[in-house]
Amino acid sequence: MIGAGSVEDMLAEIRLLLQFPRHSRLAGLKLHTDAEPMLRLAAERLYSKGLISQADGGYLTDRGIEAANYAQLLVDSLQPTMH
Repeated sequence: MIGAGSVEDMLAEIRLLLQFPRHSRLAGLKLHTDAEPMLRLAAERLYSKGLISQADGGYLTDRGIEAANYAQLLVDSLQPTMH
């Protein structure tokens, strides 16, 4: 079972992954020192997991692109559908 803190951490990581541009390997993002602390910590965790190129953002790695694509697929799947 995943603890409550872990779920919050993972949601912050997913939120950050979804902010990265996935259309180009030449586009990334940079978290500034005044960024939300939860996102800064999420970036550090994503970096330590090898999903982004730098602890304060940078670019998605190959593994990061795959994770971001899965995150987007999950978000799209959870969107309400029109019937």
